[in-house]
Amino acid sequence: MTKIDKPSRDLAADAERLRALHVPGTPLLLANAWDPTVAQAVEAAGMPAVATASAVVAPVAGYEDHGHMPPDVAFAAIARIAAAVSCPVTADLEDGYGLPARELVERLLAAGACGLNLEDSDHRGGGLVDAAVQADRIAAIRQAGEDLGVRVVINARVDVHMQQGEAAEGLERARLYRAAGADCIYPIFLADPALVREHVALGPVNLLAHPGGMALAEIAELGVARISVGPLLHRAMIARVRQAAEAMANMNDTGLWQ
Repeated sequence: MTKIDKPSRDLAADAERLRALHVPGTPLLLANAWDPTVAQAVEAAGMPAVATASAVVAPVAGYEDHGHMPPDVAFAAIARIAAAVSCPVTADLEDGYGLPARELVERLLAAGACGLNLEDSDHRGGGLVDAAVQADRIAAIRQAGEDLGVRVVINARVDVHMQQGEAAEGLERARLYRAAGADCIYPIFLADPALVREHVALGPVNLLAHPGGMALAEIAELGVARISVGPLLHRAMIARVRQAAEAMANMNDTGLWQ
């Protein structure tokens, strides 16, 4: 068993705390963070866990999302965030950056996080990773965590709906990933309540909340166990910064400070 140079926190306990927060109908709410100050604000607001969002972490570091950010950059950002808070941290690891399962988990734990989001888009070849291959990868991540003494919380993202695929394929991938050891299934952009309920019947489900979509309470009523917002808080912040900057450029004190 490889010894992990862990931060001064009990990552095994963090993982169990995080896993226990996935309660169908009373979901874990995640206001995704991208740097230590935002993570601290999220924790101070009363959120019981912090999740990162690669769609923000990557561009903030000068890279495109979808597999373009070097692993060293990604894990350094996760480490800074984890060091800034005391609650459990789950990290958006995109497609895993091409790292073997063992190394991926070792680096996750070394950064101080106890959970991960893993997507099944194939950023190198296009489309989706073969479902059986992705299930094997999830199983390997599960085993690596157990070998290293931390039953990491795996949030398996299903990108079928994002890529306008068939609902039946999304459900089949959800079944495979659950059987392989995923703690939660994340059918991103799934919006059909009937299909959400079919996913919920398989186990814990993560949905993305967004403007114009279902209200948080409506999502919870479907039995969802986890709700995240991805890059949307960052986008709202940037919109406000631009609004304030435009007001300042026009010597508009009211628009600047409101």
